[in-house]
Amino acid sequence: MEGSHTIATVFLILWALVALHSPIAESLNNIVVSEYGAKADGVTDNSPAFLKAWREACSSTEEATIYVPAGHYLVHPTAFSGPCANDNITLVVDGGRLVARTEAKGYSESAYWLMFESVRGLTFKGGYLDGKGSSLWSCKGEDGECPSGATTLLFRNSSDLVLTNITSVDSELFHIVIDICRNVTMEGLKILAAGTSPNTDGIHVEESRWVTIMNSDIGTGDDCISVGPGTEDLLIEQVNCGPGHGISKDRSAYEYGVGLEANLQWVAEARIYGEREEGIGSLGKSANEAGVRNVQVRNVVMTGTLNGLRIKAWARSSTGFAQALVFDGATMNNVQHPIIIDQRYCPHDGQDCSDDQDSGVKISHVTYTNISGTSATDIAVELKCSASSWCQGINMADVQLTYNGHPSTALCQNAVGTASGMMLPPSCLQSLDTLNVLH
Repeated sequence: MEGSHTIATVFLILWALVALHSPIAESLNNIVVSEYGAKADGVTDNSPAFLKAWREACSSTEEATIYVPAGHYLVHPTAFSGPCANDNITLVVDGGRLVARTEAKGYSESAYWLMFESVRGLTFKGGYLDGKGSSLWSCKGEDGECPSGATTLLFRNSSDLVLTNITSVDSELFHIVIDICRNVTMEGLKILAAGTSPNTDGIHVEESRWVTIMNSDIGTGDDCISVGPGTEDLLIEQVNCGPGHGISKDRSAYEYGVGLEANLQWVAEARIYGEREEGIGSLGKSANEAGVRNVQVRNVVMTGTLNGLRIKAWARSSTGFAQALVFDGATMNNVQHPIIIDQRYCPHDGQDCSDDQDSGVKISHVTYTNISGTSATDIAVELKCSASSWCQGINMADVQLTYNGHPSTALCQNAVGTASGMMLPPSCLQSLDTLNVLH
């Protein structure tokens, strides 16, 4: 009998320890979606159950945890709205797989799949999100009459967000969009889509401040990360990108639907998304738009992407700008355009732009350091700046890029700056004196 009591005591202690470290033990206010009608059968529409659970958590004056157990959950397009009565809600998808609902044609008519709006203090942990985007990609490839597609995860007008260990696959449009948000941390993300999938940017940031993206793997048919107008104080670190268009900084085109091209590309357009790389792109689509400033990209790896680090601006007049940009530590593996500034972007000549027009976007104080690897083309550094708004304060140090085992080349137009350290290709930057003489 005494032995039985000992075993029971040990069992209770072990149970307590397991419960203490369970995903839902962190909050005393635990909300399990299955208790609100959710069924992990892959057939039942779980949107009503998820919304009931959200409303319960959002209306609570205490911190709350919404728990999604393992299983397949079909979820229709759903908006989780605030403001909430508390600023500490944790959504734990513990091995669960969320699957998007599609219409009879095989794709969604909605502009988003899962949207969180006007929320403060949300932590989203784990989960496998399947956007079911392949049917829409096929429609777009056939030039059919297709909707723009749904963004998988959209966060709008929110603050103090944490996204960790989320896997997003096959989004119809952008995978994750951060729009008009403050204090956002994303870490341990895996974002995947076919290299031929159109406008499937991994992460798009626009009109937001104090955003961090780190320790993540992104491979899509468009930009790994795109940055749009009004973005400030953004840090991208330890990100593996490819396939895709790279990292790009430009003016965004996120209008709940129209695609834009950018991978780690900072988009500054009028909200349309899209291209594989890391950078700033499509700035200056509007005559009056917010600029992009204080962006750092550190220790990233680009593999097989169209662009590496790109700044892109429309060939038209604009009040936009891109300044205080730092690219420090990037490895290029067979990237077609490792470093590129393009101020002659005009995808549809004659539609409010022309490729022989000057961009009004002012690009200044851009630093490239410790960039190495291989280019898929002989021109590894291409800086095509506006004749009316020269790129100024471009600083390069220790750039080592080769092409087919041989030295690569550089092309500069209206680009003023300095170079130091080992430079391959040799710098083509012009001196400030040249600019002063011309003006």
